[in-house]
Amino acid sequence: MAYILPGPKTSERLHAGKTLFRHGLNYDEDAVASAARGFIPPAQIILDRAEGDYVWDLDGNRYIDFQNGWATNPLGNCHPEVLQSVQDAHQRYGYHWEHPLRFELAEKLADIMPGKQLPRFTFEVSGTEAVESAVHTALCYKKRRYIISFTSSFHGAGMGTKVISGYTSEHNLYMEPWGAAVIKAPYPYSQNIPADMTPEQYVNYCLWYLESHIPEYIVPAENIAAILVEPGLAEGGNWIPSVDFIQGIRRICNENDWLMIVDEVLTGLGRTGKMWGIDHYDVIPDMMVVGKNLSGGVEPCAGVAARDEILGDNPRASAGSTFAGTPAGCAAGLKTLEIFKRDNVVEQAAELAEIAQSRMADWPKKYAIVSDVRCLGLLMGISFTHPDKTQFGDDYDDSYVARTVRNEMLVNGVWAICDTEPTVRMYPALNMDKQIFVEALDIIEAAIQTVEKGAPLVGDYPAIPSGVTGF
Repeated sequence: MAYILPGPKTSERLHAGKTLFRHGLNYDEDAVASAARGFIPPAQIILDRAEGDYVWDLDGNRYIDFQNGWATNPLGNCHPEVLQSVQDAHQRYGYHWEHPLRFELAEKLADIMPGKQLPRFTFEVSGTEAVESAVHTALCYKKRRYIISFTSSFHGAGMGTKVISGYTSEHNLYMEPWGAAVIKAPYPYSQNIPADMTPEQYVNYCLWYLESHIPEYIVPAENIAAILVEPGLAEGGNWIPSVDFIQGIRRICNENDWLMIVDEVLTGLGRTGKMWGIDHYDVIPDMMVVGKNLSGGVEPCAGVAARDEILGDNPRASAGSTFAGTPAGCAAGLKTLEIFKRDNVVEQAAELAEIAQSRMADWPKKYAIVSDVRCLGLLMGISFTHPDKTQFGDDYDDSYVARTVRNEMLVNGVWAICDTEPTVRMYPALNMDKQIFVEALDIIEAAIQTVEKGAPLVGDYPAIPSGVTGF
């Protein structure tokens, strides 16, 4: 039986957010917009606790966790060994900068970097800070003023990363003057390809744009420091680039003396079924940004790895913060890497990915509302559309269908992500129990079938309680 969401305790908490939090008024407006098009407003939950492969909301409803702390809990929720390592570090060190664990973690990371060719590391608190650190380091090292990033990329929500990202046209609205030194290049999706190009032609066009159009018409090559790229367009919808695209970026960087910076905050440390997303492409970057999985979902810990000469002596590049490389964060990282090695976690992720790929491969053919499925390891995405868009009005977009499917998943016990794009994104723990994983796939497919039949329209669900707020 499906949950009725939000439950009364959750509804009470959400109602308080209307006056407490940023965007507190957004949900009511979005709910009305959804209902006006015949789609249900998305349900919401507030967590009461989390453990292993599950989370529970304030009303006691249990969900299989495919949200995974926004892809931050590689070993599931609240792994007891990681928690213990954090407690031990707190008791021994509290917080001080001069502790040995940051040396130990840097040594472990150097040993697992692509080709072992990125031996130096600088600690940051979050992926956002780490990206900004990487970009500033590249600009100072090359003594150049421009960086290239990609449309639909997401690198963080700080001042710098907002203008570097190409997430949506509104993501950095009113900050346009700040982004004058960032060049946005097209990223080759497998959908919405312009001018009736084939996917291969679109990849070639995107590489041509980098190699020819930018240096000739936008900025001279000798004033560009680096290209910043995700080896899987994560927040932008879990889009997976081709080998030709990533290898083409490496070639263009080599030919122009640009640095290749790879943002592996979400794709790194096992998420794609290999240690690093870039490992799928036989490419070694000059710099790599890491975070999320690094500390087992328990403590903030992120940073930048780079070739020796980039970080070894670059006096103008500055980064770091008070809580970068905390004892607890480093302890969590060390324990996480220990468990990865001991329990073959990356191999477990690859096995789960094979199950998902086999199960999901024919969904675009079976279901008219499924336009695409993608799996690079456990970087999983399902894009949605509607075969008859005309019935929903001129301002319809496919995100309404995606949110409806995500809602149907949620009320039946699977928690995943659907935000601005018409895609449900899924990030299960890398070591999720196979039986639970398959159960989740069953619930997801059943949700697609239900929406395909047109059942979850606004009149088919309980009314959204007054005052429910926030997405």
